[in-house]
Amino acid sequence: MKFGIDRLLADPDLRKPLEGKRVALLAHPASVTEDLTHSLDALVASGLNVSAMFGPQHGVRGDLQDNMMESPDFTDPTYGIPVFSLYGEVRRPTGQSMHTFDVMLVDLQDLGCRIYTYVTTLLYVLQAAAEHGKEVWVLDRPNPAGRPVEGLTLRPGWESFVGAGPMPMRHGLTLGELGRWFIDHYKLDVAYRVIEMEGYAPDAAPGFGWPTDRVWVNPSPNAANLNMARAYAGTVMLEGTTLSEGRGTTRPLELFGAPDIDAKAVAAEMRRLAPDWLAGCALREIWFEPTFHKHVRTLCSGLHIHAEGRFYDHQAFKPWRLQALAFKAIRRLQPHYPLWRDFPYEYEFDKLAIDVINGGPALREWVDDPAAAPGDLDILTRSDEAAWAEERVPFLLY
Repeated sequence: MKFGIDRLLADPDLRKPLEGKRVALLAHPASVTEDLTHSLDALVASGLNVSAMFGPQHGVRGDLQDNMMESPDFTDPTYGIPVFSLYGEVRRPTGQSMHTFDVMLVDLQDLGCRIYTYVTTLLYVLQAAAEHGKEVWVLDRPNPAGRPVEGLTLRPGWESFVGAGPMPMRHGLTLGELGRWFIDHYKLDVAYRVIEMEGYAPDAAPGFGWPTDRVWVNPSPNAANLNMARAYAGTVMLEGTTLSEGRGTTRPLELFGAPDIDAKAVAAEMRRLAPDWLAGCALREIWFEPTFHKHVRTLCSGLHIHAEGRFYDHQAFKPWRLQALAFKAIRRLQPHYPLWRDFPYEYEFDKLAIDVINGGPALREWVDDPAAAPGDLDILTRSDEAAWAEERVPFLLY
């Protein structure tokens, strides 16, 4: 199997339209070739005129841990080209930065989740390119969560930097495919091309979207492995709660817990409420003590989600429902538990973080309603999932 970057480098005919043009690269630490050469180095070595570089959230270097930690612009010390941050003073490319190139190559490893901000950065780049008459090429990479669709569709008025448009939490597209949907949905007049992958089989075992012979490189500091990528469409909701998502441990966004919950009781209540929502993975009771972030240096009772090995069933695993069920179980066991965290989340200052994350209040309202059962959330969600599964069909490339 070959990723988009590897196909571009291997085929002079693919690179030919870039000859004589100024090329920008939007990249991060996971933007590497099959031999782990960074895409910037490989593109320069191929003879392309790379005139600028852009970095998304967490920076080109991937050095910034948390949300709302901004990266500065700087000059690349090796090639002397400007590096523009799209998560600093601006989140949309400025007119000044857009004048430094003719074609932007987007080589970002995504996680297949609406809230992962590289999705929104792609939209902003496409909108800026349409305004300034620039080309955008996506060097496509796998969606490690595969094709399954899950979660509520973002509601009108809830657009944000973690909500680029009306899609469910788990969209099941590659970044190249998402770009095609953005252009159609927002009616953008932009020159767009996808350098497709070769041999990508998102429904095939054992990787189900991620080739097992490909090295995993963190696309962001807390995206440490494939298990995290699979669980992320659910565990990302923990960022809007007082529960730890495992930041400050070695397995962030694969686990959750707090000092004042009984994880064994939570797991039992989850099994009682909706055993089907726990399918496709294993839940393991754990203890952990975060070295930073929420509940720092405090012993937490928690659960670790294992969507891997013999426990993983790709079609059965529903991370968004699983995490929603954990919230519901805690609310049932401790009705007055201070579950929702009230703080500015991704530059949204007047809305609860959990609602920004879910693109509306429906998930939180379901959790907090004592009369609401798992079937009620299913009814709300299944129609959204079915509609998206149909809407995305024209934009699939694989």
